[in-house]
Amino acid sequence: MKKIFLNILLFTFWSSLSAQVDRSIPIAGDPPQINFEEPVSIDLKNGLKVMIVENHKLPRVSINLLIDNPPIFEGELSGISNLTGMLIGKGNTKQNKDSFNEEVDFMGARMSFSSQGGFASSLSRYYERVLTMFSQSTLNPEFLEEEFNQQKNILFDNIKNNEKNTPSIARRVENAIAYSVSHPYGEFISNESLENVKLADIKNFYEIYFKPNNAYLVIIGDVKVEETKKLVKKLFRKWKNDSKLDSKFSEKSNNNIITPKTPDQLGINIIDMPNSANSEITFQNLIDLKMSNKDYFSALIANRILGAGAESRLFNNIREDKGYAYGAYSGIGDDKYSKAKFRATTTTRSQVTDSALIEILKEIEKIQNYPVSEKELKNAKAKYLGEFVLAMERTSTIANYAINIESNELESDYYKTFLSNINKVTVEDVQKAANKYFALDNAQLVVTGKGSEIIEKLENIQFNGKKIPVNYYDKTGSVTSKPEYSSKPIGLTAKNILENYINAIGGNEKLSSINSLILSYEGQAMGSKIISEEKRVKGKFANRMTMNGNEMMKMVITESRAFAKQGPNKMELPTNMHTDLKKSLGIFPELNLLNNPNIKFIGIEKVGEIEAYVIEISGDVISSKFLYDVKTGLKIKEISTTNIGGQSQIQESEIGKYKEYEGILFPTIKTQSFGPQSIEMILNKVILNSEFNDEVFN
Repeated sequence: MKKIFLNILLFTFWSSLSAQVDRSIPIAGDPPQINFEEPVSIDLKNGLKVMIVENHKLPRVSINLLIDNPPIFEGELSGISNLTGMLIGKGNTKQNKDSFNEEVDFMGARMSFSSQGGFASSLSRYYERVLTMFSQSTLNPEFLEEEFNQQKNILFDNIKNNEKNTPSIARRVENAIAYSVSHPYGEFISNESLENVKLADIKNFYEIYFKPNNAYLVIIGDVKVEETKKLVKKLFRKWKNDSKLDSKFSEKSNNNIITPKTPDQLGINIIDMPNSANSEITFQNLIDLKMSNKDYFSALIANRILGAGAESRLFNNIREDKGYAYGAYSGIGDDKYSKAKFRATTTTRSQVTDSALIEILKEIEKIQNYPVSEKELKNAKAKYLGEFVLAMERTSTIANYAINIESNELESDYYKTFLSNINKVTVEDVQKAANKYFALDNAQLVVTGKGSEIIEKLENIQFNGKKIPVNYYDKTGSVTSKPEYSSKPIGLTAKNILENYINAIGGNEKLSSINSLILSYEGQAMGSKIISEEKRVKGKFANRMTMNGNEMMKMVITESRAFAKQGPNKMELPTNMHTDLKKSLGIFPELNLLNNPNIKFIGIEKVGEIEAYVIEISGDVISSKFLYDVKTGLKIKEISTTNIGGQSQIQESEIGKYKEYEGILFPTIKTQSFGPQSIEMILNKVILNSEFNDEVFN
């Protein structure tokens, strides 16, 4: 609680005010005439399909390359495609990486690559050079051992960070449950699979799959078609194809993959994340939906009404009405190669996980059983109209649409008639699509969160008079047994735990002799130096954060007030928030917490491999958990949850490597996390019993 960053408080407080904004949607009228610029197409002898759109509105050019391979099952080499994509563009046989990057920067251009293509954009004056450099990286990448090792280490770091990240684990296991780990969409990168990947494998993967057979190159902007044709032929004609490479799934394909199984019944699948403050809830089922399907537009509208935006039913129910979460959404996919997914999701507090899940089921059942209103239908169509027209102003949209028409074998006027087809969707069409694609009977409910707080309620959920069966999965997507949790030691109290901590860091007498305390921590974020300095005296606390020497934010808490400051903006915090924050006052707050009747010992959890006692102090706005090593008594983690206006913000701090300063132990490392972001802060200054200007608290 004492370590809540000011930006979290400001975001939470101010964003709560935005809930008052009018989100009404204008009623749809007749769809506008869409002027979709059809590209000039040419086919190179190697199979590369080139599409050129001449557009002189701005002196800019964009280049989009898509290699439309079927999903590739990587198996023991999972991660090879990611790593290949990361290496393309890191130097080629014509130009080294440093020279390449310097020239791109000089031209003010953008260029990026993946295992399935690349993108570039620039001013039209540099277009020829940019396309040349783009082709050199595409056709002649220089896979160097040093760069390979560097990019591989980046992926290892990503894997490590994701292991503690509840949303990342949730998405991984959701896909594994839906498709199985033997399917390209269900497999995931592990340390073991990434370790298996050698540089020779990267080169081989590139040679097999980075081919023009299934490739589309779209060039849009301030160009002349005939000149561009000549340039493309010159640069890409030597790109060799491979007649053995399948462009589609078939029984004879070397890349034929298993068909995912459909569950027999609705079930809840739980992934235990013992240290998670929130629950990730997903309703998912696999669907056969293609862009060419007759009911494709009906499915889009049904999803829009259900959960595709802040005006949707899910959002209004779970956020606006119930206040269970910051948002709730649904999405529907299409896939020409395999089954796609329909998903309805939310992130909510552990305490209301079961309630939020039930509301998702209710909303899906409602849209299946009862016709939507004409008003909802009109609003959904109007929303599509606005988004579609706005999207057409972006060259990237035109490029994607051009590729979609070709790769999905759509009619040439598909996007010209898109809004007309949206406008034709009826109330009956929506209900039919909801029943077809939002299937309740064989859906998978996936809940990732703190098992000790959510399992009991989830095991007792009933829907339509039937208890929903529950299964358990580990973080790799494998079926596992129900987690077991350590019981509380008999007689142990929160006060005992706090006393053990106080004794561990120096003892009551030593801590009580300190009249003032200054702690300074230093870290790095986005290449910038971050310093967080806190100052404490009796009844007063101030925390100041700077970036590269410039003050970013400040928080002050005293017995009489609490305020937050960001730049020139100063905000007095509400009384209920001040009441909660006051509990953190004291040079060593645990001394004050000893006699707080609201602090509770709630059980034992693991932080990594360390067992920790957990104590909790609840507040109207801010609630906190403190975790103490069972063996040493030292605090190893803090979790603060701020709830305002139905929004929940979580901040976690892992604490370690204690060091003695004048007879008192202080943690020298704090890893502070905000969602997927984390900053490691290193202790660089401890000052005890010094005098400092009281102005820091004003």
